[in-house]
Formats: sequence, structure tokens, C-alpha cells
Amino acid sequence: MITLPWLYVLAGLMFAGFALLSLGDRSNGKRFGNAAFWGLMALSLLAGNQIGDFGNGLLVLALAGLAGFGLLGRGQPPTTSDDEREGWSIRLGNQLFLPALIIPATALMGTLLYNYTPLGQLGLFEAKRETYVLLGLGVLLALLVIFAWLRPPALAPLQEGRRLIDAMGWAAVLPQMLAALGVLFAAAGVGDIIGGVTRSVIPDGSLFLTVVVFGLGMALFTMIMGNAFAAFPVMAAAIGVPLLIGRYGGDPAVVGAVGMLAGFCGTLLTPMAANFNLVPAALLELKDQHGVIKAQVATALPLLALNILLIYLLAFR
Repeated sequence: MITLPWLYVLAGLMFAGFALLSLGDRSNGKRFGNAAFWGLMALSLLAGNQIGDFGNGLLVLALAGLAGFGLLGRGQPPTTSDDEREGWSIRLGNQLFLPALIIPATALMGTLLYNYTPLGQLGLFEAKRETYVLLGLGVLLALLVIFAWLRPPALAPLQEGRRLIDAMGWAAVLPQMLAALGVLFAAAGVGDIIGGVTRSVIPDGSLFLTVVVFGLGMALFTMIMGNAFAAFPVMAAAIGVPLLIGRYGGDPAVVGAVGMLAGFCGTLLTPMAANFNLVPAALLELKDQHGVIKAQVATALPLLALNILLIYLLAFR
């Protein structure tokens, strides 16, 4: 049976490859920092269970230190030149997208076949993890197709991956850390504290004001944590469940779904949502790293107001 830890090993080997290639890249003046950062990422994925909670905590602190002190740099791996890429584009056109499309196609079609045909009875994959496993298999299948079709150098996928991961830098792992932070906040009782403060400030019976605080809180905590999924447990424990649903009898589906949308408005406004706002700027080599956020402000604020209004109008009918 293929289980989720198999994917951790696959990802860990990839980061280990990035670390080794970074170590030998003399074009990068910060190659030792890059090698240490991606090497620690590989260690967390390959041996996280073995090093324990304390070891993983030290590992995260080391990652934060490497990133915080600016020890990561951008290398220049020996990949194809602009002329070579333009030649491939002219020769193959949109066919170049076929390997990339193999990945989602494998995940989607494989999941449907596994769940709705006798194939699922074979027990090939860990229960409720089929899509993740098939996504990983799709990546491997796409690599096989690339090697059979285009015949690139053996290290080309790792070198290109390293080029992209260096462009993203520490922001590539920020979503994973922020999601974990949301769980820690919820476990530490932050939601209960916020709920107590909210109940002491908002007059009893002020439904609209409670909805406004919930919506704004979702957006603000998302801006702090960079992830609406991390913010939701905190705001749900503070206001959503005890007040909007428990006291005022709100529809849980509306409060939860539209509350998440309010949080996503915060995603548009924060550099902490690095995978959405900083990574695209880095990959597109924008002069202003916050240019994506600035362009989204005019969309995010009206959407936030609309989501707050939707909760008030639809959840309490």
C-alpha cells in the first residue's frame, strides 16, 4: 500500500537534491545558506518522526534564522538558454504544456477511477489519501514522459526546480509554517481569549456588529497568519460558533463558508500569503515585490464588505 509518508520521502529527496546542487553552485555567493536551508527541509520530510518534536522545533528555528538573516541567495544553475527555450517553443508550441497537464489529469482521473470502479477494492493507496498519492504519481509520470520525449540532461528537472525554488526563496515554505501556527493558536486558547474580549466590548444583542467583527477578524487574522485556513479555527472558536451560531442561531454553513471568503479577502492584502502575493512577483521579476498586493486592494476591500453583508442577510433568515 502506498501511503502519505511515501510522498514525504519523494519531496524530501527533491529538497536533498536542491541542497546538494546548491552546495556545488559557485555562482551563488550564498550557496552554503541555500544548501543548509533546503537540507533542513529535506531532513524534516525524511526524518521528521525520528528527530521528535523538540528536534523539529530546533529545525524550524534554524530555518527562520537562515531566512531572517538573509543567508539565502539566488543561484544560476546550468539550465537551457533563452534561445534554446525559444527554439523549443517555436518547434513544439502548446505541446510543451502536455507534461504539466499529465499531473492534474492523473490526480483527477485516477481519483475518480479509484473511488467509483472496482480498482478501489485493491487497497493500493492509503484510505482518504488517494488524490495526494495520485498527484505524486502524476509528477513521476510527467517526468518519465519528458525524458522519453524531449530527452533532457539527467539533472535538468532538479536544476530547473532549484532555479524556481531559489527565485521563491524562504517564501516557498511559509504556507506550511503558517498553517501549523494556526493550529497552535487554536490549541493555546487564543480563540477563547478573543471571544471573551469581543463579548465584553460588543453590546448584547448587536447582531450586525458581531457579524462585522467576525468578518473583519477573519480578514485581519488571515493577514497576520497568511492563511485563511489557519485563521478560521481561531475566529470560529472566538465568535463564529459561540456567538453567531450558538447565541444568534446562525446557519453554520453560511457562517463557515462566507466567513472563509472574508478571510480570503485578507489573503489578497498581506505579504504573509507569500505563495499568492510574493512568489508571483518573484517569478515574474517585478520591480515592486508588493505590486501584486497593491493591485488587489481595490478588489479585496469591496469583497470583504460584501461578504460581511452576505453573512448578515443569509445566515439569520
